[in-house]
Amino acid sequence: MDFLFITQQTLSATIGVNTIIFALAAIGLNMHFGYTGLLNFGQAGFLAIGAYSVAVPVISFGLPLWVAFLIGIVNSVIFALILGIPTLRLRADYLAIVTIAAAEIVRQIARSATFNSTLGGSDGITGKFGEEFFALNPFKSGLNTPILRFNANDLWVVITGWLLVAVIVFFMWIMVNSPWGRLMRAIREDEDAVRSLGKNVYLYKMQSLIIGGVIGACGGFVYALSRQSVQPDNYGTALTFFAYTVLILGGAARVFSPVVGAMIFWFLIVFIEQVLRQGVTNDLIPDWLIGVNQVSQIRFMLMGIGLMLLMIFRPQGIFGDKKELALDAKA
Repeated sequence: MDFLFITQQTLSATIGVNTIIFALAAIGLNMHFGYTGLLNFGQAGFLAIGAYSVAVPVISFGLPLWVAFLIGIVNSVIFALILGIPTLRLRADYLAIVTIAAAEIVRQIARSATFNSTLGGSDGITGKFGEEFFALNPFKSGLNTPILRFNANDLWVVITGWLLVAVIVFFMWIMVNSPWGRLMRAIREDEDAVRSLGKNVYLYKMQSLIIGGVIGACGGFVYALSRQSVQPDNYGTALTFFAYTVLILGGAARVFSPVVGAMIFWFLIVFIEQVLRQGVTNDLIPDWLIGVNQVSQIRFMLMGIGLMLLMIFRPQGIFGDKKELALDAKA
């Protein structure tokens, strides 16, 4: 087997674009679930709104990219308000049902033929809406070393994406270690006790939903720019579930855990895939056991078994505390 190629592919994925996207999605969920106890299963909706908010204003209306970013932030706030106003008083399990439905509504609206001329329908939007961003790229030849490989555009996305992650993590650290952050933890632990102290729990939950949603929309920005394409089916429920996997893998209610969880997640996914693929290609794994076309499915099966073992022996995640995953499902 070509271990150098396996190493190159694995390490490139570990710090690559997908890791950045899922780190941002999981950071937003960490604000919702980890620090406030909101069981939001609609994070994919925020990413979709961020992605479409980048593509549509530039492609359909000819607006500058920086204006599209502002529109994306505003749209994510509006979506959080629409989602949160009628739902944040619901019990945790009902909130999960409503949020997953809301994300699916966003995806189905994007797929609908009614808005085909603007949103592209099921085919989505493909175009050069990131030209302004890539015009700033100082790396014209990309990066090609024995352990890392990125083309010029991906390298620029990776560098700016990690800078964005670093800025968001820094502000998250400030927020969660402030009196506001301690209040969020108190709401997660016992919102009735917080309410008895005269605090407006509903308002603080709304703030958490908005902040986490805006962070998720930033993940949508990276998703759209890195692919120069926005497809509605990329923002299905699986995206939210993978983001929760990343969060739980790293450990809830820890500032850096979503980032480390995303890196571990994509390291394992790509490493397992490359080892299996090379094993099948080099006849180290018999065809009757695993075929080349089955590698993609097998990697998720093995990853699932690993996550099951993690939940059995360390349910709090790698860096988490077991009590951080205790969910208060009372009204």
